[in-house]
Amino acid sequence: MTVDFLFSGSSGNCTAIRDGDTVILIDCGRSARAVCRALTDVGISPDSVGAIFITHEHSDHTSALEVFCSKRPVPVHITEKSAERLFSSGKTIQSAVFHNEEYSVRVGSLTVTSFPLPHDSACHVGYVVRTDGGDTFGLATDVGHITERAVDELSSCRRVLVEANHDVEMLMEGRYPPILKRRILSPRGHLSNADCAALVCTLARRGVKAFALAHLSQENNLPDIAFAEVRRALDAEGFSGLPLEVADREYPVRLPEYEVEAVKC
Repeated sequence: MTVDFLFSGSSGNCTAIRDGDTVILIDCGRSARAVCRALTDVGISPDSVGAIFITHEHSDHTSALEVFCSKRPVPVHITEKSAERLFSSGKTIQSAVFHNEEYSVRVGSLTVTSFPLPHDSACHVGYVVRTDGGDTFGLATDVGHITERAVDELSSCRRVLVEANHDVEMLMEGRYPPILKRRILSPRGHLSNADCAALVCTLARRGVKAFALAHLSQENNLPDIAFAEVRRALDAEGFSGLPLEVADREYPVRLPEYEVEAVKC
């Protein structure tokens, strides 16, 4: 299974997952043109996408859906609560398939299973993706706080994408108004670099083999800062050999592979 983060951040999020001839997207933000261009850049035909899975209804995760699906009416899997909020704004997705917050769907050789996450949306989920061959990938962004359920679900994966949204000091000293700062720091907001580092170390102890960091704030974080904080935490725990990557705001980044033999030092 290959996992390409086509782009990730407050301006748009989209992840492409491919296993043989099976291709799915998790989220479809920014614009249909940007999604198609990024897919082409990683060697995937936009017409080969077999399904789209939505984490929640916020525009940075859904803004490309309507146009993309008007030309390619693939199934769009979304929770009922998120769909209700999304479609109340006037969007129309004829191929939408509605679910409760916990569901599982088979697409070709992939099985995609949702799990609940805390965020200030109508409904928010993360996903675990499994191949018939036993490879596993987990995704959790826009996370207000780390839950035991999220840790359990992500611990079942070999590779994981997690949110490293902000550096707390940059956020507090930045230009955001107080109400927005409180929202970001709330239990239904976003994970800081320190929170992300703690989660990554917990998952490494449970056997996850490779990580990527995502949904970095353009205003309140920098890739080098997020990478350094999580890398230091992993190294201090004895996991210096585990691969770590940072998803880019503009360009595709591939989830790193891992060594099967990689174990804690």
